[in-house]
Order: sequence, then C-alpha cells, then structure tokens
Amino acid sequence: MQPPKPISDRAFPNSPRSAGLTGVGDAFGRALLSQFHPKMLLALLLPFMLMMVGALLVLFLALGPLTDWLDQQLSATTPLLVAAQWLQSMGLFSLAAIKAWLLPLMVAAILLPLTGILGLAVAAVFVMPIVVRHVSRHHYSDLQVAGQHAFIVSLWNALWVSVLFMVGWLLTLPFWLFPPLGLLVSLLWWTFAFSRMMRLDAIVDHASAAERTELIARHSTGFWVIGLVCALLNLLPPAWVFLPVFSGLIYTHFGLAALRRLRQENLAFD
Repeated sequence: MQPPKPISDRAFPNSPRSAGLTGVGDAFGRALLSQFHPKMLLALLLPFMLMMVGALLVLFLALGPLTDWLDQQLSATTPLLVAAQWLQSMGLFSLAAIKAWLLPLMVAAILLPLTGILGLAVAAVFVMPIVVRHVSRHHYSDLQVAGQHAFIVSLWNALWVSVLFMVGWLLTLPFWLFPPLGLLVSLLWWTFAFSRMMRLDAIVDHASAAERTELIARHSTGFWVIGLVCALLNLLPPAWVFLPVFSGLIYTHFGLAALRRLRQENLAFD
C-alpha cells in the first residue's frame, strides 16, 4: 500500500481547527524513551559543546565592554544615586557597594539568556535533523517526506526567533526589579523560543507548506504547552545539558504523530 500523498495546496474545510492537548502526554513519554537511545545520548554532546564554545566567545568579546557600559549607566542613574546617598547616610551601603553586587547580576541576566538562545538555535538547525531522522526511522517510517528547502526554512526561522527573543528579553529586563513579573516574563520568552523554533523543525522535512500551516493552526495549544513545560525545566541549570535534544524529541514525536493523523484523515476524506 502506498503512503498517502502529501497535501500541497488544498484546504482543510472539514478538519477540526484545534486539537487541544491531544498527543502531548504521549509525545513526552515517547521522547523520554528515545532520549535513552545511545545515538540520542551522544547527540547531547554536540549542542552542549557548541553552547560552551559560544558562551566562552560571548564572555571574551562582550563581558568587559558590557560591564563598563552598565557601570557608566548605573553611575548616571538618578534614582540609584539618590538611593545610594540615602543608604550611605544611614551607614548602610555606598554606591560602590551597590554596584559590586548589582553589576554581576545584570551582566548574568543579559549574557546567560543570550548564550541559551544561541544554543537552542544551533540545536534547532544542526541537531534537529539528526533527531528527526532517528525518530522518523524508528517510529514514523510510513511518513512520506514532502518538505522543501528544509535547511533554509529552519535557518531563517532560527534567526528571526533568536533576534526577537534577544530584543524582547533586553526590553523587558526592567521587570526583574519586580521578581514575580521577571520570572513570568522569563517563562513567556522561553516558551515563545521553544515553541516557535522547535515546532517548525520537527515537521519541516516531512510536511508540505500547506500541511505545516494546518498542523500549527490545529495543534497550537499543544505546541505552546510543550514550550511552557520546556521553559519551566529551563529554570533548572542541570536541564541545560539535555533540554536542547530532549525538547527536540518531544516536538518531533508530537509533530510527526500529528502529521500522520492528518494524512490518515485526508486519505479517509478522499
């Protein structure tokens, strides 16, 4: 029996527009099992090493200039100067003492997310093809490959998501002055990064453009929920080692299973 033909230009008038959380739990379970495959354990090393190299380069190139610039900005910030003068008059902290602990926090708040998003982008472009090939070969070998220009599409998606994430992160840094808001904004941006970057790479090789549009529309809730779970895990530093590959496995299982259901529905409809 021949696999169903990919859908290229047709619409889906009779298909449900939202699948809710269908398949999310199954994708996590399958991803956990796939992660322990020797090939996927080895795949953990690539994004981790690239992220470490990127972190060292960022620290070497940006740490000094960024620290100097932040020092100048803090020294010229009127509310901080007023607060420092009041604290010093009370015999508590001087401006130098405040900057001694505030500067490292600000530098970390800027550079760590920058390193993280670069690592995620590298994983999306260069590691996800390995993940997708492994998962599709073992679990979805019946799916016909219908994507075109996958590498270009993936690279462009990783670039614009990374740029928007970095700009948005910098613009919302003041929310960290109010700790609950800062944490919520962090979860929002990382949920956005995981969802918008990984969902495309999971299906770009196998799904046609029309199928990608339909899958993203139908399973938007599921893609975002997976992104939120990954963002919560991302708050734990040990997760930085395995999350680029593990998140890719989750999205791949979720996306390819959804694509299989979509094509089966289309075959039944025909």
